[in-house]
Amino acid sequence: MIRREFIARYAPGVVSLFIGAAAWEIAGDHMSHAFLVPLSETIARMGELILAGELVRQSLSSLLLFVVGFVLALIVGAPAGLLLARVPVLRRALDLYIMIIYATPLVAIIPFILSLMGFGFAPKVLVVFLFAVFPILYNTVEGARSIKPELLEVARSFRSSEWSLWRDVMIPYTLPFTMTGVRQAIGRALVGMIAAEFFLSSTGLGQLIMVASENFDTGALLAAISVIVALGLGLMRLGVAIENHFARWRV
Repeated sequence: MIRREFIARYAPGVVSLFIGAAAWEIAGDHMSHAFLVPLSETIARMGELILAGELVRQSLSSLLLFVVGFVLALIVGAPAGLLLARVPVLRRALDLYIMIIYATPLVAIIPFILSLMGFGFAPKVLVVFLFAVFPILYNTVEGARSIKPELLEVARSFRSSEWSLWRDVMIPYTLPFTMTGVRQAIGRALVGMIAAEFFLSSTGLGQLIMVASENFDTGALLAAISVIVALGLGLMRLGVAIENHFARWRV
């Protein structure tokens, strides 16, 4: 019974992956290698880059940028979302500014960040932070605002302090909403990471993609993109696991 459930759950995804890999291989054989190379050649090129140490070094550089920017977005976005939901006057005062920044195409303000902060690690972290913080912020605000008033009234009837109200009611209730924002922010942060590496000082996987595209090294280009995709999928799976662990009551 367990084996049948396991097969029913994972077999479609595995079959889909094999079909996609076969389609990639066939398409790569019938197209110009300046545009697409077969999966086998991409894997071989990835192996060469790993053995040369280039892919590992650039991946670690990008991962460091991603982690620092994303962690800062989480540290700022989640508490700020709770605060804005808890203090309506503050939310109404700042909502327009937050909406303006969120609605602005963030790639367009990278030159402004460059002129303000120059090249280096800090401006790239700021770009990743701006890409990632708003999904976390908005989802946390909406989650906190959806708390039933009865829950807050019960907490107050037991003379809960403001910190106890946050710890026992607001944070547990809004955690699934925040994790939804985290999963959305992962993809945006990866886009911000590559954009920062393109437009600011070229480093990491962004640099590898630029050099590979300029040299028509499509295998290296697809290898770098594959690493980014794998990183995004792994982080999203990690987010789901964390959410399931800390928000079991929602299941």
